[in-house]
Amino acid sequence: MARVTPSDRRERILAAARDEFAERGFAAARMADIARRVGVSRSALYQMFDDKEALFRALVADLVGSMLPVLDVPDPVAQPVGPLLQAFIHAALQRMARGDAAFLPRLIVGEGALFPDLVRHYHDHGIALVLAAVERLIAHGVARGEFAPVDPALAARSVAGGILLTALWKIVFEPAGAPLLDINAMASAHADLVLHGLMQRNASDDNPSDNTPSSKVL
Repeated sequence: MARVTPSDRRERILAAARDEFAERGFAAARMADIARRVGVSRSALYQMFDDKEALFRALVADLVGSMLPVLDVPDPVAQPVGPLLQAFIHAALQRMARGDAAFLPRLIVGEGALFPDLVRHYHDHGIALVLAAVERLIAHGVARGEFAPVDPALAARSVAGGILLTALWKIVFEPAGAPLLDINAMASAHADLVLHGLMQRNASDDNPSDNTPSSKVL
């Protein structure tokens, strides 16, 4: 087994914890088995992480840290918001579809009732932060007149819905025999639907034409 050096120890421990949680679930995972995967002693593991909950929190921080920079735009006023949101959807779908990230929503759905503190942490330090960043981006698009006057909070949750379903599809449904999902195609389809729904429309688009059938009940 390759020697674990101080510089890569944390990353290897997190990778081992991801594998352990993904394979066994949170309740059945053991710190001793995580240490064995990495090739360190349990005491060395506990020097870095107090318990499984600390490892879970670190994995959430790692996931959020890989997604928020996509929404960190130095000067969003100078560029259209649509392409930024489109880039985020593509990046988020690619990231969440990977096994090292997709297991988190599966774990929360499957074991959340047993570990409400983990659910709260995942919400407060994961989902809520990403949603808030998407909300700010959509609100800025509305302020620019680029997007229709939608509710940014609800729109952000619609964006997240397709991303989370894709993550669950890859890690839950595909292994059970569901059709394989093309991530790039899914990202493009989801981004197109979201952006077409958000784009500002002309007033005439909201009014039925003279040829529109009447909705009057006969």
